[in-house]
Amino acid sequence: MRTRHFTFLHLVLVLGFSNTVVGQDLLNTLEKERPETTNHVQATFKTTRISLGHSVETRKKGTMELSANTRFWNIPESDTQAFLVDRVSTRFGISHAFSDRFTLGAGVTTFDGIFDSYFKYKLLKQVDEGKGWPFTITLLQNANLRTSGRLGRNFNNDTSFSDKLSFTSQLLIARKFTRNFSLQLSPTFIHRNSTRFEEDPTNHFALGIGGRYKVGGHVSISSEYYYLANPVESIPTYDAFSIGVNWELTDLMLQFHVSNTLHIAEDAFITQNRRNFNTKNGSLFFGLNAVFLLHFKNQLKK
Repeated sequence: MRTRHFTFLHLVLVLGFSNTVVGQDLLNTLEKERPETTNHVQATFKTTRISLGHSVETRKKGTMELSANTRFWNIPESDTQAFLVDRVSTRFGISHAFSDRFTLGAGVTTFDGIFDSYFKYKLLKQVDEGKGWPFTITLLQNANLRTSGRLGRNFNNDTSFSDKLSFTSQLLIARKFTRNFSLQLSPTFIHRNSTRFEEDPTNHFALGIGGRYKVGGHVSISSEYYYLANPVESIPTYDAFSIGVNWELTDLMLQFHVSNTLHIAEDAFITQNRRNFNTKNGSLFFGLNAVFLLHFKNQLKK
């Protein structure tokens, strides 16, 4: 009888231990197979432009962006001044997000007659916590067609269609350091199909740096600077700089800034800026960027 009791007790212990081991192995297997949750950083910048140039941001799939980027400035000792300002230039633009990563856009600028088109593709997304990329990288490719000789006559020939073309390639690299502060570097390559003078290069290399700091509510401060490594030689040019305030709402975003460039297209404000940033000789340009979003899928709207 004792032997039977011992055998039964031994069997129970063996089965219990076996079940425990099997259960633990099953839990370990499931734990390994369960995918890790990746939280990507949202809203490194609230807008697709920091102020002058593009940011790493792309819109959600199905979102259309309508924009009007305007520059106001005065001409020193001019008697042509209209209400408050002498000159106004506006770029009217439209873009559509075909996916969360890919956007196509186009626009036209009134003052210097530039038609532009571009695409943006978000290559990498910054991960909030855990393993992943510490920054966001977006590729921007832009093409411009200058149809007016105004201001551009010092930079491009206008004898053929191809002579009026220029192309800008940018690798936008940004990191959101805190919920209030974001910083972006923009290595830039610009190619113009023609130059007015032989001493001027057709290829330009530049580096942009821009940042945004949220000061509270829907308000933030933004600033940008573009260093041009090899400027044109025929006329003096200056690096572009801007500083301003953003008012960030859900579907309407307004950016107010002051800069030393009247140009809006990438190749123009980076390589063709003829004013230094100061308060003399009409060198300050006041900008207003207005962006309105249209959502073609209700679930995309937050």
